[in-house]
Amino acid sequence: MATAVIGRVNKRQGLYRSERGAELIEMAIVLPLLLLLIMGIVDFGFLFQRYVVLTNAAAEGARVGSLPGYNSGDVSARVQQYATNGGIDIAIHGPVTTNTTGVLLPGGAGAGPWPGTQVTVTHVYSYQFVGPIAALFGSGGPPGTVTLTSRATMRNQVGP
Repeated sequence: MATAVIGRVNKRQGLYRSERGAELIEMAIVLPLLLLLIMGIVDFGFLFQRYVVLTNAAAEGARVGSLPGYNSGDVSARVQQYATNGGIDIAIHGPVTTNTTGVLLPGGAGAGPWPGTQVTVTHVYSYQFVGPIAALFGSGGPPGTVTLTSRATMRNQVGP
């Protein structure tokens, strides 16, 4: 009779030690974390793409502003056009700031410096993260947003 009791106890312990369904539970724990990681990588890729387009748009605006005969309205229009072609609507994110300052440009081959100008174009853009990832990367602004500042400076391209 003692053997029968021991046999039943071993049989019950075998049921409790069964690992059936363990993979399903492990997947239920790991899958949300894995999806969050993948979504974060994709979202960072979109943020970086926006940053590159806005930096190139500012450089293009500074190039236009450094040419003779163009004003700050032309610079803003060029930045807007470049960003729109890159898939970003910056019209709702604030104005493009253009600053023109006088500088002394170095002369070549022993010549002295000559006066010139340099144009600095600055644009601030707020990027909003997607969905639940927004809570992880909160900055000082509204929750789930990052402020991207693009700035480019170019000298006047026309000599004395």
